[in-house]
Formats: sequence, C-alpha cells, structure tokens
Amino acid sequence: MEAAKLTNRQAMLLGLIVQEHVRTATPIASRVLVESYHLDISSATVRNEMAHLEELGYLLQPHTSAGRVPTEQGFRYFVERLMEEQTLPLAERRKIAHQFHQTREHMEQWMPLAASVLARATHGAGIITAPRAVWATYKHLELIGTHGRAVLLVLVLEGGAVEQQLLSLPQIMPQSALSEVADRLNQICSGLTAEQLKPQLQFLTSPEADIAQLVFSLMEATEDTLADSVYQYGLSRLLREPEFADGDTESAGLIRVLEEQSLLQAVIADGLGPSVGVGNVRVLIGGEGRWDALSACSVVLTRYGVANYATGALGVLGPMRMAYGRTISALRFVSDVLSEMVYEMYQSGLEEMT
Repeated sequence: MEAAKLTNRQAMLLGLIVQEHVRTATPIASRVLVESYHLDISSATVRNEMAHLEELGYLLQPHTSAGRVPTEQGFRYFVERLMEEQTLPLAERRKIAHQFHQTREHMEQWMPLAASVLARATHGAGIITAPRAVWATYKHLELIGTHGRAVLLVLVLEGGAVEQQLLSLPQIMPQSALSEVADRLNQICSGLTAEQLKPQLQFLTSPEADIAQLVFSLMEATEDTLADSVYQYGLSRLLREPEFADGDTESAGLIRVLEEQSLLQAVIADGLGPSVGVGNVRVLIGGEGRWDALSACSVVLTRYGVANYATGALGVLGPMRMAYGRTISALRFVSDVLSEMVYEMYQSGLEEMT
C-alpha cells in the first residue's frame, strides 16, 4: 500500500518523534517536542498534527493520557524518506579497522569479531555468515591410502573449504601411484570451477577419470549447499532493552530468531535476494508480515565480499526502535573492511578471471 503523502510539517514532526522515541523508549508528548526542539508552533498545533498522523497509521497512542509512539508504518516512512545516514566517528572507524587488520590472515576470527563489533556499535545483535564462493573452485587434491582398496580423498577448494570422502578403488594401488594420480589431476584441474572441470572428464582415463568424476560431484554439491551457519553476538545485551526486558512474547520471539539457525537463515536469504548486491542495504521492519517472531524487531542486512565470486551476509537485529542511520553506517563500514579482506584472500583467483 502506498504511503499517504505528508505535509512538510507532518514529516518534520514524525521525524522528531522517531528520534525522541529511539532515544527514550517512551511515548512522546507534544510539549516535549515543542520544548526540546524550540518549535515555533504551539503544543496544541503539534497535538493536532500528531492526531492526524495517528489517523494515517504512522503513530499510535498507547494510553489516552500518554504521548504517541511510531508504528511499523511510521518507522518505515522514516527510513525510506526522512532518515539521514550518519558517518561513524573517525576514531571509531580506525579502531574497528585496526581490530580487523589483526585478523587478516585468520578467516575463522572474522565472524565473531564482526558480530561483536556490530553489536557494540549499534546496541543490537550482530549477525554474519562466512564468505562463500559462488562457484566451488578446485585448488588441490590429495589421495591417501588407508587400508586395502580404501582411499581417503581430500579436496581443497579456493578459500580454504575442505571436502573429504572415503572411496573404494577397483584394485589396490600403492601410495606412490595414488600420489601420481593426484599430481596429474592437480596439474589439469587447478583453478577450475565445476562447470569448467566437466569437459575435461572426457579426456581422462581410469583411474583419473573415476576420481575426477567424484571430485566434480563434490564440487557441484558444495555449490548447492544451503546457507552457512550464522554467527551472532549481543543477545544478552539486547534482551535488556525496554521492549524485551519483561520476558514476554517479544523477547521469546527474539530468542527464537537468534537461536534457530534455520529461521535466521531464512530471514537472511529472503532479505538478501539476488537483486541485493554487495554494499546495498535492506531494512526489514516488524517482520514484514512474514515472521511473527520479528514483530517487535527490525533487521538491517547487507552483503560483503566480491560480487559474483565470494560473498557473505552481514546484519544487525534489534528493536524496531533502532538508530537506523548509525546502524546502516556501521554496516556499510564493516562491509567495506570485510570486502577488502575477502578480495585479498581470493586475489589470485580474481586476477586469473580478469
């Protein structure tokens, strides 16, 4: 449904109400707006405008004598039309960049660090998935004889992913022969994707052909793998926010989202569809009518990495009363830092592509 058009004054008041509600977590009265922002209109005029905004669905009055709070529709109007994106202070950016610089060579440390950095910067829960190559790319193969005809196949892909499978050969092969087969396949297949590897199969003879076919199947399965595990940090602090502090339905929904990997993966997959590129930001407010567990929450998501090569998801989950401008700025900055690190990790493959 298209948002109702607001006058300049109504839009200004809605923006101020959102700002104050984000800061105080309480209903906002007309008098507070007039006094805090030195408005040149009376409290009565502000109340009339607030009543009109309530009729349009942008505000809600929790109690008869209380002020008003933004609705889901009000927050959405603010994010889409009124919000000014902020820039993280230079000192904060330098601190974050330094923390990541210390982990450049250790991808396993990126995820917990990014989640904790986002949680502290936004007072929400930071969420992230590891960067995953769009296409599985062959890097190295080892064949290790174990017992009799049994052989352990160890396939290493670009980016560090390792696939292992135990196979049984038609006949016993000494380790020297297994190593020769692995060396030949490494020469032929290094740097190839599954799609590029498939045509090479017709030129191979047994046993290389049989092992290469298994490698091809493993690489295809890797490309079809579901979303990776989601790292998250900040749930305990988030539960102390006023919206969730009472331990009621809202807090139960929040806990469910962060603890159920499948649900969080579904939210990320839906929020970051194919049209959302690296660096673009998607804001999901109040569950968007699809996830009841998120009815009191907002999720801000983006991608990081190298488009069409290797990307991961990055996000912040928090109350609907979120400081959206700062959250988006923090996400963009962390995304930029991680994207540079992903590029460096996959640099050799990217240079070959160009």
